[in-house]
Amino acid sequence: MYVWITVLAGLALLPALLKTFFPYFFQDCVYMYRALGRGIRLIVYTKKTPFYSIVDCFLDAVKKHPGKVFIHFEGKTHSYEEVDKESNKVANALRSEAGLREGDTVALFLGNEPRFVWTWLGLAKLGCPAALLNFNIRSKSLLHCFSCCGASVLIAAAELRDAVEEILPALKEKGITVYLLSDECTTDGIQCIGQAIAKASDTPLSPSLRSNIHIRTTALYIYTSGTTGLPKAAYVTHERVWASSFIQGVCGVTSKDIFYINLPLYHSAGFLIGLVGSIERGNTVVLRRKFSASQFWDDCRKYNITVMQYIGETLRYLCNTQKHKPGCYHNVRVAIGNGVRADVWKEFLNRFGRIHVRELYAATEGNVGFINYTDKVGVVGRINILSKVLFPFAIIKFDIEKEEPVRNAEGLCIPVGKDEVGLLVGKITKHTPFVGYAGNKQQTVKKRLSDVFVKGDLYFNSGDLLRIDHDNFVYFHDRVGDTFRWKGENVATTEVADILMMVDCIEEANVYGVKVEGHEGRIGMAAVKLKEGREFDCNNTCSVLANYLPVYARPRFMRIQNSLEVTGTFKMKKVKLVEEGFDPNVIQDPLYFLDLTQKKYIPLSPEIHKSIMSQDIKL
Repeated sequence: MYVWITVLAGLALLPALLKTFFPYFFQDCVYMYRALGRGIRLIVYTKKTPFYSIVDCFLDAVKKHPGKVFIHFEGKTHSYEEVDKESNKVANALRSEAGLREGDTVALFLGNEPRFVWTWLGLAKLGCPAALLNFNIRSKSLLHCFSCCGASVLIAAAELRDAVEEILPALKEKGITVYLLSDECTTDGIQCIGQAIAKASDTPLSPSLRSNIHIRTTALYIYTSGTTGLPKAAYVTHERVWASSFIQGVCGVTSKDIFYINLPLYHSAGFLIGLVGSIERGNTVVLRRKFSASQFWDDCRKYNITVMQYIGETLRYLCNTQKHKPGCYHNVRVAIGNGVRADVWKEFLNRFGRIHVRELYAATEGNVGFINYTDKVGVVGRINILSKVLFPFAIIKFDIEKEEPVRNAEGLCIPVGKDEVGLLVGKITKHTPFVGYAGNKQQTVKKRLSDVFVKGDLYFNSGDLLRIDHDNFVYFHDRVGDTFRWKGENVATTEVADILMMVDCIEEANVYGVKVEGHEGRIGMAAVKLKEGREFDCNNTCSVLANYLPVYARPRFMRIQNSLEVTGTFKMKKVKLVEEGFDPNVIQDPLYFLDLTQKKYIPLSPEIHKSIMSQDIKL
């Protein structure tokens, strides 16, 4: 009798003991249960004949709840059935007008709107991969992004016609078919497909049209700046689409939730985690053209939003809004995203209540990722028994100055210890592949790191510095190489430097990102050497950058130097420049600030610097 009492007492005390000595035990178990369940589902989908894709998942959702609202957008609602029929019309129109067939790549140049969703679905029903073009890019960058994915067709929104016309001569030379989602267009070389879609049949398409699709087939091309150069088109396979779609489920999102997407659909976050994840869950999406801090909580209350997405900047913007009146409320319970600082995270929770922030780490083209499924502030993930099985990774010693891994006498890399910062690398295997970039073999090879722990092994170089503490929590430290992040966007410094070299007065340019107190990421800055006998042209420099770069990629600070310091291998030195920042009280070189209101660079005085640091001048 006493034995049973002792056993029962022990069992009663077990939860308390686990919470004391293993505080994250239950959260670890819940995460592993959810992750394993989705892993098993993916294996089942893979073995199905024909392959069960996210399109089939959408069609099943249409059958299950045809009248359920799929998309809320600017006061209008679109049910699952309506979106299905609209996508059928797009697919049928493109089959007859463009002659599209399975495997034909089509570039989409659209903003955040429902038409983006059913145009992509229509292409997916035909088995056509879609290249998701950033609607902010123009000219050289736009043409490059289109060209590298191998697309034969471009579909653009009517409001982006001017951007398309700018590169139209080059598209004509390549024999590219250009369609505008409009009823009329007088530009030679651009066809309007609006009426053809409106008149097309909404009858379902046969699955046989995409019968050759399988788990490793390319589903999408999503663009990433990566570590160097112009934006690169990352191959996104159907396997990666499914894996990304499971993130909502791992975070506890269900079919009853209402998911808020205000991040661009050309990004992995908005498209894969947001849109595709909502299809996998069968929930409702509130879609917005772009993020608005002033309208955010009004939208949340109006649509009863329960799950939101973020990047670090958007949470900071929300924290900077005026405090709500007493009695204001919301029902947001989960926030999924990345890139938020710990201080902003804490302030966000203090301001807006107990929201489960699910900070994650991943890269579009990468083969390793983490998610913080606990409520611990400031971490991007947690290592458990399952982590190394799903994503065999390592964090290795890295030389910041040389920008390369540290190797031992045998030429192999050295793993870091606990709480030590190092370079994250993911082992390339059959189950964790790195497919690479379309039309860019050089950069694909550059991201592969060999002879890491054994001669001949192969790892994906993330280009990011992370650390793992003694409690197995993962922290993001910084980016390395030639990329920095500003306003939630990756900025490739080599691309910006190439554009600066087009300015008539500039001979050489070294672009880098510098930190600004109170802001996420790093803002663009450039050290430039002027051509002999020339002065810095404040107006022309601004004009050239505006013609070729989106606002977030334009250097806001300019430093004029007599010569640019290089390494022994002729690489631009950046470490010291980054450390020195843009303080005119410290730097003797002439400094300039890009004033967007005046549309020119102006001398950076101590007064302007002070206003920037006090956030009186908004960046």
